[in-house]
Amino acid sequence: MKDKLMSKTFLWMCVGLLVTFLTGFFVANNEVMIVNIFKNSTYLILCIVELILVIALSAKVRTMGKNVARIFFILYSFVTGLTFSSIFIIYELTSILYVFLLASVVFLVFGLIGYFTKLDLTKIGTYLMMALFAVIICFLINLFVDSNSFDLILSIISILIFIGFTAYDVQKIKRLSEEDLIPEDNLSIIGALNLYLDYINIFLDLLRIFGNSRD
Repeated sequence: MKDKLMSKTFLWMCVGLLVTFLTGFFVANNEVMIVNIFKNSTYLILCIVELILVIALSAKVRTMGKNVARIFFILYSFVTGLTFSSIFIIYELTSILYVFLLASVVFLVFGLIGYFTKLDLTKIGTYLMMALFAVIICFLINLFVDSNSFDLILSIISILIFIGFTAYDVQKIKRLSEEDLIPEDNLSIIGALNLYLDYINIFLDLLRIFGNSRD
């Protein structure tokens, strides 16, 4: 069952990423949509909707019907794509594609580590979450300090955190599949969501470090 589940999980993660990137690219090339999203409070509203969707999906996915869970995941990926469109405006497309490839390689390596390692990664989840909260607080502080050096350090730390989460989440999905407590289709969606978030954050951090801006 676990190999079938992992295949479903990665398939849905890829579907989510495809929806996000295609939506972002389309919006970035539509001037009217860009103006409507970024020139008023729409962007803030989208961020709130995005947060509500991911919390609702994470909390209720185990009891949702499989089709409802899939719709929520695709909807979340779409809304994320609307806010994600800013990267196509800020960074050169070739730079985005290069970082996408780099993030994919990093994600794959640590995903395989999480799948094949014999080490129990359960305990590191708590430490990774604590480190993530610390980084978020530092990012918020840096909004006022506006230090490029500090931002670089935080991006590097954030990458380390999310590659850790990648290995942790893959092993967690594998373990849950063996326990057989959650329906396979629902587990594939919550697994896809977790891995999607890991990948997106690795990608964005790498883009901050290696991305070439348009100006």
